[in-house]
Amino acid sequence: MLDPAVLRRLDALLAADDQQRAARYPGLPPAGQPVHTVYVPADRYGPHTVDEWRTAALAALDGHGPLPGVADALAARVRAKLAAEPIEDLRIDFEDGYGVRGDAEEDAAVRAAATALARGPVTRHVGLRIKSLEPATRRRAVRTLDLFLDALLRHRPLPDGFRVTLPKVTSLPQVEAMVQLCTELEAAHGLSLLRFEIQVETPQAVLGADGTATVARMVHAAAGRCVGLHYGTYDYSAALGVAAGQQSLEHPVADHAKAVLQVAAAGTGVAVSDGSTNVLPTGDRAAVHAGWALHLRLVRRSLERGLYQGWDLHPGQLPTRFAATFAFYRDGLPAAAARLRAYLDRVDSGILDEPATARALAGFLLRGLDCGALDDAEVSGPAGVARSHLHEIAGGRPMSLG
Repeated sequence: MLDPAVLRRLDALLAADDQQRAARYPGLPPAGQPVHTVYVPADRYGPHTVDEWRTAALAALDGHGPLPGVADALAARVRAKLAAEPIEDLRIDFEDGYGVRGDAEEDAAVRAAATALARGPVTRHVGLRIKSLEPATRRRAVRTLDLFLDALLRHRPLPDGFRVTLPKVTSLPQVEAMVQLCTELEAAHGLSLLRFEIQVETPQAVLGADGTATVARMVHAAAGRCVGLHYGTYDYSAALGVAAGQQSLEHPVADHAKAVLQVAAAGTGVAVSDGSTNVLPTGDRAAVHAGWALHLRLVRRSLERGLYQGWDLHPGQLPTRFAATFAFYRDGLPAAAARLRAYLDRVDSGILDEPATARALAGFLLRGLDCGALDDAEVSGPAGVARSHLHEIAGGRPMSLG
């Protein structure tokens, strides 16, 4: 038998590595990931925006429904979701959706948006997208964020789930500068922890001049403040020279970039979001149905590739966002619940699942529950576990088997 001193020497040798790995890769985030982010230009945002999107989404269903290929039972669940929670994550946009305005005009829009957020219903996640930290827009970006926080905090505390989207990030120093800016804003406004998302829409953020995946370094340079990596479909595709007619979520350059994001974020607790499609379900019935069919397919495609969030830019996309999402989880429920139960009960099911797969199965069921695709009873019965136990399994904590 080895001398126990050998193990003590191994512990000492690996202590720093153990601590560093635990800090860099803490695992799943504490709060559930929204299924989408809705971007609303700042000058179109008001205290009734959520209600307006709900009304418009339901009107689209009434005027052009039913959704193509969606069963009545699923359509009823989608309607219930739209009535209760049409938007899970809302971003007030001061970047591309808002454009470049004079300082006085943007200042006024900032104050109005902050006041509207204080007065209107708050979605489970909310925030604003500022302009980039590139030289041409840096001062405006900082001023907008500072002024927004000042105006909002005059009316209410910062909402839970608040985050800032930093667009067009091209370098590691920009992320480090954002960390510094958040630190200064916290001190100035008496905040505890200001979190942000990195929007990946430049080739430099995916692959640096030194040949490394810049975005992986960005995640760790954010010092625990980064909660998301959002893929920017059209800026990224254009930067790589993809013709406008071929720019899409499913173009090979998009798939490559998003695969890099997924690897960079794996285990860090940072969520990855797909981007948007600019083909909107508007116009006559045929045009609306064509837009719906495309969106249904693209959302399903993203989900099957492990991208559980995307952008929605129009109320007419909400029905298909939830229809595709709900169908994905409901289609996968029987097999996921049965496999997890077999794993926990140590039953020979013909599939040899490992602990990592059990975590993935539990995570799948939790995502379905969080968004409303699944109900507690229809998960706990077949899977044989309550939601609280699913959290334990998905989080990688020890499981009692048998």
